[in-house]
Amino acid sequence: MSCIEHFPLTLWLALFCENAEGLKRMTIVVKYLGLSDYQETYDAMREFTKNRNAKTPDEIWLLEHTPVFTLGLAGDPSNLHSPSNQIPLMQADRGGEITYHGPGQIVAYLLLDLRRLGIHVKELVNRIEQAVIDTLSEYNLQAQRKSGAPGIYVAVQKQVPEEFHGAKIAALGLKVSKGCSYHGLALNYSTDLDAFSRIHPCGYEGLRTIDMETLGIGDNIGMVSKRLTTHLQQQLLLT
Repeated sequence: MSCIEHFPLTLWLALFCENAEGLKRMTIVVKYLGLSDYQETYDAMREFTKNRNAKTPDEIWLLEHTPVFTLGLAGDPSNLHSPSNQIPLMQADRGGEITYHGPGQIVAYLLLDLRRLGIHVKELVNRIEQAVIDTLSEYNLQAQRKSGAPGIYVAVQKQVPEEFHGAKIAALGLKVSKGCSYHGLALNYSTDLDAFSRIHPCGYEGLRTIDMETLGIGDNIGMVSKRLTTHLQQQLLLT
């Protein structure tokens, strides 16, 4: 099921943040876009960022993609070691290496004015990762960062089989242009894990990828998306 089947298309959220100028009202538009073509969404993100100005509200786009491999600016095409005629490979201007997007994966694109929020890109990465960790914690799943490898990984814990310890459950890649971010994160809920076996995820040979469903989490994807959005909002208020 796609996110759009569970929530309104667009929500306007009035948030408040503290910066050097004092308490200011900040509006974030949250859009649930359902199953979306990657190229069309990519073009829309770039167009939005190109045309925005100092008064443009920030936006968070929640969606799933039709199957696609995407290659970041630092990506090596050879990390797609087993190409598929059914899954295209597309170049993207985000950071990072190669990854897979497809149905059952929650993608959150963060179109943010970092100057207005008063944070830099390293801090944004940290906050995005924390939002994912906090979301998974609601399902009693412990997750963690890994030094030098952006993204979120399953921590060692009794209720998770040892073979899944250290597996990657969420990927992260951003682009910042003129102080504004786009791209974002991908959280595996009920994903085609076989597609990941065709690549070296994020450039790491042998890196195992996992999803929430395989780990026994049975909530629906719409509710997980809602909880992730809540935690992203909370992290953006930490200024």
